[in-house]
Amino acid sequence: HLGDLWSLFDLLMPGFLGDSRSFARHWRKPIEVNRDGPRARLLAARVRPFILRRLKTEVATELPPLTELVRRVPLVGHQKQLYESVRVAADHMVRRILARDGFTPTSLISVLDAMLKLRQVCCDPRLVPGLELPAGMESAKLDWIREKVPEMIGQGRTILVFSQFTGMLSLIEDAMLQAGVPLMKLTGET
Repeated sequence: HLGDLWSLFDLLMPGFLGDSRSFARHWRKPIEVNRDGPRARLLAARVRPFILRRLKTEVATELPPLTELVRRVPLVGHQKQLYESVRVAADHMVRRILARDGFTPTSLISVLDAMLKLRQVCCDPRLVPGLELPAGMESAKLDWIREKVPEMIGQGRTILVFSQFTGMLSLIEDAMLQAGVPLMKLTGET
């Protein structure tokens, strides 16, 4: 939101966009609440000279073009059953909360929490806190990584694996160390 823009400019160029209250009155409310297009274009023109956006081709010409491979990894066995049971429970809970409270910030948090749990189950069920897992629980993504990454490294590739979950990065790290794959892990703690 525009409050973030004001905060950045207030840090870098104090007073350029006025104080917080006048910025909210003159720019933020008209643009965010009233959808004032001309006012938004005026603000964009005012800050444009101070915003630099550069492309990789302009900064690091030695890097090859990005190669992105998308692989859909189907869930199997217990992991698939767990996902379905979490999905059904989350669906019931979210519908009940929305029926009771409507679409409020509190209900939005419940929706986001349900989505988070589903994403965790998809990545690896061990990421869901407090969940009792049966023996032999599958982890389709981790199994795929265990199989494919050493193969790709053997082909001379360099691979960058992203995950929003640091716990998933730890699981991947353990799997790669067991497979003898050299790696570097970059997290917010690094």
